[in-house]
Amino acid sequence: MYKGGICFITDKTYCALSFHDMVSAVLRAGISFIQYRDKGRPRREVYEEASRLRELTQSFGAALIVNDHADIALAVGADGVHLGQDDLPLKEARKIMGPRIIGISTHNMEQAKEAEAGGADYIGYGPIFHTSTKDAGSPKGIDDLRVIKRNVGIPVVAIGGITAASVFAVLGAGADAVAVATAICKGDIQKNAERLVESLREVKTG
Repeated sequence: MYKGGICFITDKTYCALSFHDMVSAVLRAGISFIQYRDKGRPRREVYEEASRLRELTQSFGAALIVNDHADIALAVGADGVHLGQDDLPLKEARKIMGPRIIGISTHNMEQAKEAEAGGADYIGYGPIFHTSTKDAGSPKGIDDLRVIKRNVGIPVVAIGGITAASVFAVLGAGADAVAVATAICKGDIQKNAERLVESLREVKTG
């Protein structure tokens, strides 16, 4: 996920595929970090889906992060959990997760520093650009991302409206990785994912 990687966040807003088929396509395209986000179903179904995705990601040697639910992440053997500002507090999540990865969504400097001080393994920071995936506030922009990177010592995963065309600018501003949902899910998922992977390759070789 770090050092210039791509994290795919599952999203059903623009995609009729099952979560399994969605993630399969992305994995085939070469993305190896998956964040399973599923806001609309009962926890039992989230657990069952997470179990299937854990088996799938393991078959590709890929990492799985479960959104929101530390207990489900631990139960299915996921690599970690990603928590929002209104989810289980980081301190309590660490009791459940132990040494597994905990990421925290942040939207300003105070939240970013609090996450780092609390022992988060990485922060998601954004939205960098306008996003229709969820209401996460006004876009922060590239300049704010640079400021966050200068003041936070843990990896920063940029999120929000990032596309193949903007990957270079986001990583150039210091982001350790990018998290993408809509730019992959809207249209041909595998082709979109391949385009992002190719853009990332060009950034690294350019």
